[in-house]
Amino acid sequence: MTQGKVKGIISNLLTISVDGPVAQNEICYVRLGDLRLMAEVIKVIGENVYAQVFESTRGLRVGDTVEFTGHMLEVTLGPGLLSKNFDGLENDLDKLSGVFLQRGEYNFPLDKEKLWDFKPIAKPGDKVRAADWLGEVDENHQPHKIMVPFGMEGEYTVKSVVPEGKHTIMDTIAVITDSEGNDHEINMVQKWPVKRAITHFREKPRPFRLLETGVRTIDTANPICEGGTGFIPGPFGTGKTVLQHAISKQAEADIVIIAACGERANEVVEIFVEFPELEDPHTGRKLMERTIIIANTSNMPVASREASVYTAMTIAEYYRSMGLRVLMMADSTSRWAQALREMSNRLEELPGQDAFPMDLSAIIGAFYSRAGYVFLNNGHEGSITFIGTVSPAGGNLKEPVTEGTKKAARCFYALEQNRADRKRYPAVNPIDSYSNTSNIPSLKNTYLNASHPTGQNRSTK
Repeated sequence: MTQGKVKGIISNLLTISVDGPVAQNEICYVRLGDLRLMAEVIKVIGENVYAQVFESTRGLRVGDTVEFTGHMLEVTLGPGLLSKNFDGLENDLDKLSGVFLQRGEYNFPLDKEKLWDFKPIAKPGDKVRAADWLGEVDENHQPHKIMVPFGMEGEYTVKSVVPEGKHTIMDTIAVITDSEGNDHEINMVQKWPVKRAITHFREKPRPFRLLETGVRTIDTANPICEGGTGFIPGPFGTGKTVLQHAISKQAEADIVIIAACGERANEVVEIFVEFPELEDPHTGRKLMERTIIIANTSNMPVASREASVYTAMTIAEYYRSMGLRVLMMADSTSRWAQALREMSNRLEELPGQDAFPMDLSAIIGAFYSRAGYVFLNNGHEGSITFIGTVSPAGGNLKEPVTEGTKKAARCFYALEQNRADRKRYPAVNPIDSYSNTSNIPSLKNTYLNASHPTGQNRSTK
């Protein structure tokens, strides 16, 4: 196992001297007393490795020990993901101790003790490959398929499958044999690196089937396809998050995944409080039953903010491989891009427009391309419909993140600042007032002198 020593610290970016081979995007752990802080390799130059820490680096010193794991940042996939609240590293936030997140505290995202009603799909003698279905369990009234792990290559023969009954996620539910006669025991859990797309499908056509979002303006004037991509740009306070919540509740989707990437803490709390109370109009039960929330607030390290969108997309691809329709929302991709900019600046890379990375457009395009409608190898269909929000500073829709997203997304739902402001100036049309500068003082007076709902004058409050 490769080890190293910290040579330099700039915020959460470490320069490490290593004694062996290291791979790009490899995960390592930095020793801080009894704590082990997770970090990701983002650049390798000779014997020097640059790693971004997913936690605060307060207290780290030059000379501290770093241990490399030999694998990339991975998510754990299996039954029990629905209805959970995770952070960007897939830690179950409900399992963490105390009110505040503690450094170096990580947990297993699934319940190892819960019994699931397993039903076999494959039978002995069947030929299977990665992502083929071996059985299924019922997860919050959704058929959760147990698949051949995505990392297994080649063709296998099913040797045995357990009969229908109750099993934990760690129990062996099938044994498959490879071409060399070696047996492999399969349980309900597997891992997959978040930076690699899950591509175990036969075909990925251009989206062709309309998705009913339940928002009449969208469905009538500018509809989106199932498996399509869209984004909602607009200044702060124009209703991007509210529109996403409306689509999440009404859209024709089996699974909803919310990635709160760099959101303010009060907005994330609203998601945690509101979603468990929302009723699903399709099932009559709680919407949270088929929802997963990945949350990283704006005061968390930028490395975690970047990881959260990839974690959410990987989980979405996992459920798509089961033949389900997944709706993924990211709020906001601007803060993800800001995290990329901050890391690029610390690495002293050549900056592009507004100091964003030169390849920002390519990064956004590669991420959006992971969504889509697919035909699985077994003939079933699945889809990921992805809608992100963009929060351009000052409502400037010509800034790099908006422009880069326009090239990748196929649907564009811009929100207008003036329309959002009208609720603050109900007596005067802001557009008419702004068109004539002489009306600005009268607009102000109209607002101050407007009758208050309580009967009091606003100017005397």
